[in-house]
Amino acid sequence: MKAFIFPGQGAQYPGMGKDLYDHSRVARELFQQADDLLGFSITRIMFEGSIDDLKQTRVTQPAIFIHSVVLSRIMEGFDPAMVAGHSLGEFSALTAAGALTFEDGLLLVQKRALAMQKACEVQPSGMAAVIGLDDATVTEVCASIPDLVVPANYNCPGQVVISGSLAGIDKACELLPAHGAKRIMKLVVGGAFHSPLMEPAHHELAEAIRTVRMTPPRCPVYQNVTASPSSDPETISHNLVMQLTAPVLWTRSVQQMVRDGATSFMEVGPGKVLQGMVKKIAPEVEVSGIETVAEGNR
Repeated sequence: MKAFIFPGQGAQYPGMGKDLYDHSRVARELFQQADDLLGFSITRIMFEGSIDDLKQTRVTQPAIFIHSVVLSRIMEGFDPAMVAGHSLGEFSALTAAGALTFEDGLLLVQKRALAMQKACEVQPSGMAAVIGLDDATVTEVCASIPDLVVPANYNCPGQVVISGSLAGIDKACELLPAHGAKRIMKLVVGGAFHSPLMEPAHHELAEAIRTVRMTPPRCPVYQNVTASPSSDPETISHNLVMQLTAPVLWTRSVQQMVRDGATSFMEVGPGKVLQGMVKKIAPEVEVSGIETVAEGNR
């Protein structure tokens, strides 16, 4: 059984999507539609912008969504048995699986990005990647710190991203090496994603989701907050909102997909980050990726 997975924030790069635009009429039509819906030329930023232009949350999230969903529309053989997306990528997965239209998915991602950006401005905060420790130890150390810091992404064995206040992140970075962390890297992000500090964005996203029509996807969608398959529109919508403040259970999601019969995983979208994670989580499965027209037609 084939699973398709969709990347999240951090996968962006200058020139992303240009190959799709140059070689596919369907892609050109979707890029034009995206520009019209968003009210600015996101295609120009994707094709010609710098890495600094692309790292703005209001640009990053729609750009990755567009790249991923366009690929799913133009590639040969997109017939998933199951899908999943990492954080933002869950919206790409749902749209590719037919639960959302391209228009509704893109506008939800735009509203999510703007709401998260506003939440980041309320309190200075950040994230850091912790390498070389098991999930339980990272969780335990974070819980012992008085300042807010929580696990945000359980990415793969030996890699957990933490999220919280600047004081909380600093204290965690001070304590974790003594518990065996091999490396800690503070991430260049707008704020504390997937933590209680995203609560201000919660209401805005919930309101936005209520305005769109979510339909049952063509295959199960393994959602970040439960690591379980969902096909019910109401459950999917609830979990999308909860995802803002809850951790991404990526390791458990991939493990559950394998238990449910996935024998190969294909990453659809920019970059290869998820491919590396899946190889560490389930080394027995086949892993591949697609981010260009040529790769989609092979």
